[in-house]
Amino acid sequence: MSLKPTDRPVPPLAPAPWPVRLLRLGRLALHLVRGLWLVGTRYHRLSLAGRAVITQRWSCHLMKILGMEVRIVGTPPSDVFPPNTLLVANHVSWLDIFALNSVTVSRFVAKKEIRDWPVVGWLAKNAGTIFIDRSNRRDASRVNTQLARALESGGCMAVFPEGTTSDGSGLLPFKASLFESVRLSRGMVQPVAIRYFDAAERFTTAAAYAGDLSFIASLGNVLRMRHMTVELAFGQPLQAGSSRYDSRFALSEAARGEVARRLMLLPAPPDMAETLPPCPPV
Repeated sequence: MSLKPTDRPVPPLAPAPWPVRLLRLGRLALHLVRGLWLVGTRYHRLSLAGRAVITQRWSCHLMKILGMEVRIVGTPPSDVFPPNTLLVANHVSWLDIFALNSVTVSRFVAKKEIRDWPVVGWLAKNAGTIFIDRSNRRDASRVNTQLARALESGGCMAVFPEGTTSDGSGLLPFKASLFESVRLSRGMVQPVAIRYFDAAERFTTAAAYAGDLSFIASLGNVLRMRHMTVELAFGQPLQAGSSRYDSRFALSEAARGEVARRLMLLPAPPDMAETLPPCPPV
């Protein structure tokens, strides 16, 4: 299955002017510094609910800085930090995490290399990210144990079961291994499909962070866009441990089916989609 930009010839959109790009870059740097300060001074002293509020506001503001709008299709969990819930989504960009956190706050499972990234790695580690060595199959068992404990303790966790990023035009097979954690905790699986659109409401790969593209080049692509919309389409929640989803393989296939179904939808009409309200101050 794949999504493809329209085949009709359309004129390219003009990029954002250089002053706009530089302003965004400056605001982004200040926002990262503020994130470091929040995590280093306040974050560890807050309850889960307090951390969820901080994370949501920070992520929402980041989207605004980059000229991005978050559009919700379907019904997200009623709680900002839904307990014993595993969010599963297709993976397109480093922006996916912040787009998801602007709606439903989660702790993420990420590849271990991110832990060594400057600034971002420190933020991720102190925000409760669980790191996995994808080159070591045995490491999935350790991560599953940590995930199950976090879910049973009322946590909301998130994984990208494709195991890598793509340009957003297709959907890779889901790896079933990390679904074992939610089966053990008898929690809820919430599928989410992520798509990016340009200012003309056309599917775009501008946000994609895949292949050999560097982070700097990816950031440049995002800053160059006048406006983007990231669509989060929430699928049908799946109850782990039920007779229908009694194995990690059944959960994985059902979740992938929900994400694939949502990815194949046309952009939702105005009465079926909701734009997030302006971010409250952090």
